[in-house]
Amino acid sequence: MTDNHETSAKLPINESLNAPVLFRDENGGIDYDSIPDVIQWFLDHDQRVATIKHPKVEELFQWKQEQSSLAGEGIFHFNRAEDRLAIGIIQSVAHHPTERDLHGWIAQLLNALQQASTTTENIATSYELKLDDANSIVKESEKIPATTQRTEFLIDCWLEALCTAEIRVLGWLYHEFYGRPFHPNNF
Repeated sequence: MTDNHETSAKLPINESLNAPVLFRDENGGIDYDSIPDVIQWFLDHDQRVATIKHPKVEELFQWKQEQSSLAGEGIFHFNRAEDRLAIGIIQSVAHHPTERDLHGWIAQLLNALQQASTTTENIATSYELKLDDANSIVKESEKIPATTQRTEFLIDCWLEALCTAEIRVLGWLYHEFYGRPFHPNNF
């Protein structure tokens, strides 16, 4: 650390060079201003989080935003999927300020992920979709004849990517905030 006043007031929670660093203030409290840097670290170094930057996932995100706009939903338009992820993580921490609250939110995300994963797998199998080989999940989904089912499938594909990334970062933050790993049976 340097002698810079701003830097010296922050003490890293995790000093490993292979992990993100979440800082504490001079009183030992979490420095929430370091959370964006943690999110960026995960986007740069964690494959499951970095998936949110993949062109197929970005296309899903842009498709989902467009569908929401067409449906008249009052949504905030993000430029990129990774921006949506970052704001979602920051909002999750802000809206779930206790261990029990954050635990409950992560559990909800895990349930949403399980549901989305099961649905996408079942539909992909039923319609013989080649999601790994396709250049576009949106284009590949055109093999699903029913518009409603195709829409639900694409939403679930987006949720699967978003929830996976959000759970990875929030799980790490949970551990750093509360000194123990997230486990469904913590409470």
